[in-house]
Amino acid sequence: MIVIAHLSDPHIDDGRRSVERVKTVMDHLEDLPYDLDAVLVTGDIADHALPAEYERARRLFTSRHPLLICPGNHDERAAFRRHLLGRPGTEEPINQVHRTSGAVIVLCDSSIPGKDEGFLEEETLAWLEDTLAGTPAEVPVLVGFHHPPARLQIPFIDAIRQFGAERLAAIAERHPNLVAFLCGHAHTAAATTFAGRPLLVAPGLVSTVRLPWERRSAVPDDHVHLDRPPALAFHVLDDEGRLTTHYRSVVTPAGGTAPGSYGTA
Repeated sequence: MIVIAHLSDPHIDDGRRSVERVKTVMDHLEDLPYDLDAVLVTGDIADHALPAEYERARRLFTSRHPLLICPGNHDERAAFRRHLLGRPGTEEPINQVHRTSGAVIVLCDSSIPGKDEGFLEEETLAWLEDTLAGTPAEVPVLVGFHHPPARLQIPFIDAIRQFGAERLAAIAERHPNLVAFLCGHAHTAAATTFAGRPLLVAPGLVSTVRLPWERRSAVPDDHVHLDRPPALAFHVLDDEGRLTTHYRSVVTPAGGTAPGSYGTA
């Protein structure tokens, strides 16, 4: 059985709020009486892509479990590489792969420098195709990125989703061992399908988006819940290949309402 913790959208800034919420969730994972196969963080790590924010994120995102982090639209590749990953600050897509004893986990960079919407560059798609081709057909693969490649029925998020997704769907069609897609960006726990596979969206660590039918039009800026606790997803892939996702909220010591940036998609 493979167990993966999936986090997203911490939007770390210079305030206490984002830091406390991330720390609460990471402490929860460290205190588990079980060794996870991976912890995935699917983007929008820093709220303003500042070096100090990435340095703070680097200290927060430490774990006894294998950890993979990809950028989102609030991130900047060179600063992400230099200050979070400790690598030379280049502008190429940040793509990563982690191989466990029973599955392969791939994180693709769907960010477009300077834009909020997402797109997988040809370099990334070629890398993904090669990674899938090099994986035995009986080994399941989970593919993650920041931007959802399908509509989630949230107009604000759908306008800045991942575009050009038919290219990704074509790759999935050629590789039936690709069992699911994982993403963030929407600041809400959600599940739908894409290319005939589950598309599983992790909730936002920093805030929770209000769904269109929850918004109060008379209240300005009524687009996020600030009083909801941070949450994460646990993806479980059993020995028969069945994927199950559990969503879990984690209450912060002070309720998570300290001053600071509240992070939007």
